[in-house]
Parts: sequence; structure tokens; C-alpha cells
Amino acid sequence: MSREWAAEAIRLVEADANRSADTHLLPFPLPARWGIDLYLKDESSHPTGSLKHRLARSLFLYALCNGWIGPDTTIVEASSGSTAVSEAYFARMLGLDFIAVMPAATSPEKISLIEFQGGKCHLVADPTAVVATAQRLAADLGGHFMDQFTYAERATDWRGNNNIAESVYAQLALERYPEPAWIVVGAGTGGTSATIGRYTRYRRFATRLAVVDPEGSAFFPAYEKKDWTVSTGRGSRIEGIGRPSVEPSFQPAVVDRMIHVPDAASIAAMRAGSAVLGRRVGGSTGTNLWGAFGLIAEMLREGRGGSVVTLICDGGERYADTYYSDAWVADQGLSITPFFHAVDLFLSTGEWSGGS
Repeated sequence: MSREWAAEAIRLVEADANRSADTHLLPFPLPARWGIDLYLKDESSHPTGSLKHRLARSLFLYALCNGWIGPDTTIVEASSGSTAVSEAYFARMLGLDFIAVMPAATSPEKISLIEFQGGKCHLVADPTAVVATAQRLAADLGGHFMDQFTYAERATDWRGNNNIAESVYAQLALERYPEPAWIVVGAGTGGTSATIGRYTRYRRFATRLAVVDPEGSAFFPAYEKKDWTVSTGRGSRIEGIGRPSVEPSFQPAVVDRMIHVPDAASIAAMRAGSAVLGRRVGGSTGTNLWGAFGLIAEMLREGRGGSVVTLICDGGERYADTYYSDAWVADQGLSITPFFHAVDLFLSTGEWSGGS
């Protein structure tokens, strides 16, 4: 493999980071009398529109520095959408072919985004077969399987180097609560929660990490049972988070609390949050907000002030025909009204019913 080609490829990927501004940390309006601040790290402002841009950049650098990618390597990834969009962007930057293996139920908007970035989509009917299919396809093509679910937690430098955790704390430095009580994230690969959990411990912060998990995902039941072989046998309806089995990148020891979030609650919180922010956010952001609202209500009951941070994982324009479609929600057999009322009650009074 050409060292000269690899050096130039690394320069191109690093240059993308160098010319990209950091993502914003947006305040989410809460009543001043609560004495609690909620912030949303807006990862939708990356060049490819999601949190996964960070992951894709790290995965490419990791693979390049390990000598796994050359000038003729076809890149293959197992992805429900956003990681594939970002990896397709970097593959095209390096002049490489890219194939995303994904569940057939992935939103048409995400498929179009992957194709816009020059990638090809290989759809699989069984969501539990996506990884195995990607492995076989990469082997057949003599390509490289990026394997985000294995390498997410090791490809990012969790001690710093402008990772997402370091960025959050730097942006909170002048706020009244610069050390958050909670950071709330979902788990797809588990890489983001691993990075944040490790960083807070390394920097000796008291911040606790909550991981929210949607229906159909193995992370929450496995965490409850302390059984990491748990498998649900089905995929998540909330794209980008949740997995049928516990992935190697998920590091449960750095997680302080797992929160199970019904899919109807994710969609209700997504829509309510979008109304407050004046812009559409994605379904996994709704999952994050639902978890953050419950923790803030708990802080209120206990009379504790402080700050809570979560993520806008991607924009809602990718889900116009799914999460924002009343017809799609009805076809899924979901009733979001009770959860929407729960969010409305919380935002006006601080009381939390959890949708019950």
C-alpha cells in the first residue's frame, strides 16, 4: 500500500476538520425559576448534517493509520443511515467507492443523502443481518468493512483532541453551571457514550452519564440484567440508536443510568422540542429530550439546580415521511398524544408523568 497515498488521504481528512467550525451548544428555554439549564449540542451543523460526521472522520483516520485502506479499496459499512451519509462523504473525498448496507426500512431521505454523496445502498430485509451482510460484501469485493460497531469506541481519542466531550465542557466554561449534572445520549455504536463517560472520569468531573434506549434495542435490558448476550432479534424504529444486540463499542461501566424510552415518547418529544426550537430535529433527538426532561423533573423534585446537556443528533428534514408524518405514525400503531401531553405538562409546570 502506498504510504504517499495514505499520507495525502490523512491530510485531506484532517483538513476537513481544520476548516470546520465547532458545533453550537444551544440553550433550550426552561422557566428561570427552576434554576436548571438545558443545553443541546447541535451536531446537525456538521457538513454531512449529523453527529456521525465526527465518527466517520475518526473511523477513516483509524483505518488509514492502520493501513487498512488503499487507493483502490471499496469501503463497506453497516449503517441505518447517518453514519453511511458521513462515510460516503469522506470516501468520495478520497476517491473511493462506498457501499452502505442498511435495513430496507431506512427512510428514503437518508438513502437519497447517501446517494447524493456518491455512495451506493445495499438494502437488507432482515435488520439483524446487516452486519453479517456487510462483512460478506466487503470480503467478496476485497474491500474494507469499516465496522463502526466495533471500532467507534477506540477510533476516537477520549482524552481530548477536540472530541465531543471536551467541546461541551469548553463551551460551558462561562455558564452559571459549567459542570453539568447530567449528559444524556443515545447508543447506536456506543462510541459517543464511551467517549463522554471516559472523558468525564479522566477529567475528574462529577457529571453523570445517562444513556437513553428505544424500543427493540438490547442495550437497556442487557444493562438491567448485566447480561451482555441479550438479543432482541429486531431493529430499532428510531434510526441511529438502538441495536438488536450489545455492540463491542458499548462500555456499560462508564454509564451511570440507562433509560428506556418508548418510541411514541421519542416522537412526541421530538415534535414538541421542534416547536420550541423553531426547527425540526430527528427522532433520536426526541429520545434524548425525553430522557433529559425526566432527569430535570427529578432534579426539581429534589430541589437541586444545575445543568443538563444532550444532543441534536440530526435534522428532522430526513424524516418528513416517517416521524413527522401522522399517517406513518398511525400505520406503526403508535399513539403519541399521551406523551405529547406529558411533555407539555413538564415544560409548563416541571411535573413529570412519564406519559402514564
